[in-house]
Amino acid sequence: MKEIKHRKFANGTVYLLETDDGYPVEVTDTFLPYYTKDAIGRKQNLLSYTDIGDRSERWMIGVSCMSGCPVRCKFCATGKLKRFCKLSKFEIIEQVEFVLSKNPGYSFKNAKEHKINYTRMGEPFLNIQEVKEAILFLNTLYPNTHHYISTIGISGSDFSWIKNNITLQVSVHSLKEEKRNWLIPYPKKLTCKELGEIRTGSNLKTTVNMTLVEESDFDIEKLKQYFDNKYFFVKLSPINKNECSELNGLGDGAVQGINLI
Repeated sequence: MKEIKHRKFANGTVYLLETDDGYPVEVTDTFLPYYTKDAIGRKQNLLSYTDIGDRSERWMIGVSCMSGCPVRCKFCATGKLKRFCKLSKFEIIEQVEFVLSKNPGYSFKNAKEHKINYTRMGEPFLNIQEVKEAILFLNTLYPNTHHYISTIGISGSDFSWIKNNITLQVSVHSLKEEKRNWLIPYPKKLTCKELGEIRTGSNLKTTVNMTLVEESDFDIEKLKQYFDNKYFFVKLSPINKNECSELNGLGDGAVQGINLI
């Protein structure tokens, strides 16, 4: 892959790469202080100090498992790409190696937490064999890496291999099924109730990710009904405004956070 462009921010960089076949791929390189790992215990994930840490603490590499995405979530710019392709295990691994090559002063496997997020372009469970083989190989290179896989919950998926240092995130976004189907217009996906029945052997709870458009999308009673807090951790995420989110009226009106007290 070759680098097309990049954009730096306070705690990392986002890169646009291109495959040998000319497909665009997004990969991120970010870091945070180690104490932010305990979001459940702290009941929030905000920085307590102005010090943002470095790659020796929490080092996170966000990889794509596809170029483009057939799911086409209403707030995701990836959906505007007119074509998509599934990346090979080698192309997934290459994204990790690319980021590491940009940071020769740091050791990935020696960071207090070294994490690979399968959260950029694409739905991992629509390319699951390549993702699983990439994880297997990366585990041999960088033992104890935390692999974090985000999915809408493709119908018929096998979650039995999600265990130990592999953690699952499920994209919910609305507890109203009709609204969720509009936000995530991919027909072969699990319902909220079915997502709540997922059990893994991970060292960590499954994350329920909610990028809320309206406050009414969040219903605490339905949340407790579907997602037992013994197995699930809830994360509220803001919408990163882009052409698709604004086209679908999901820009400035999106909920950035909710008071649960």
